[in-house]
Amino acid sequence: MRKLVIGALATLTALLVGAVSTDFGAAIYAEYRLARSVRSAANLSWDPSVAILGFPFIPQAERRHYDEVEIKASGVDHPVVGKASLEATMHSVGLGDSWLIPPDATLTIGKLESRIIIDSTHIGRFMGIPDLLVEAPTAETEDSTGGTTESGISSNRGLVFTGTPDKAGFDERVSIAVDLSIAGPDATTLVMTATGVLTEPGTADQAVPEQQIPAVLDAFSAELPGQKLPFGIAPTTAGARGSDIIIEGITEGVTVDLREFRMS
Repeated sequence: MRKLVIGALATLTALLVGAVSTDFGAAIYAEYRLARSVRSAANLSWDPSVAILGFPFIPQAERRHYDEVEIKASGVDHPVVGKASLEATMHSVGLGDSWLIPPDATLTIGKLESRIIIDSTHIGRFMGIPDLLVEAPTAETEDSTGGTTESGISSNRGLVFTGTPDKAGFDERVSIAVDLSIAGPDATTLVMTATGVLTEPGTADQAVPEQQIPAVLDAFSAELPGQKLPFGIAPTTAGARGSDIIIEGITEGVTVDLREFRMS
């Protein structure tokens, strides 16, 4: 009897392992095909990172409906800042006729989160401050339990920009409080407005002479046009995550074309 039980358990285990392996393999293949489709449709130079989330995968494929899909493309050529990263997180994704998403696919999405991400280096080059470092507002870095969106983006007020504003005639590294906003008729211009010099702990702690403050604040203020989010989603927030600036848009009940993943 013991041998029969052991044999049955071994058979069941083998079947379960086989089923999980098959499910995992199907998911990997679907992700590969989607990555190739996005690359082709959006004219990217390489395959983006793609994840189809939720287990098991095969039932999702059978009903042509994925629970959640993430697409991330790093180092994408950008006409304004040189390089940027694009992200889209899709929830409740209707696929159409095939579980393998082709380049010309049109997807129906229950909830879509869309982001463009620009690192400190490229922001600094655009502003003429090559050593620029962007950080979340001091209060939020000290308290990790609040002040950020679900995707980890800080609020848009009081970001800490640290760098050397040589073009302002000031050759010391200084920290400046900067507010972010979105402007323009199509809401694609990121406005960075410097509001004051920071000398508190965790900053460059460098004072600026009164007569030079206007020029220094002006050096840390800029407008960054052409920030079109994947799939043309309107931005709903902007802030920092790590040393990056992120513009994010969240919407519900949309239909998208893969060609619109890259809008500029």
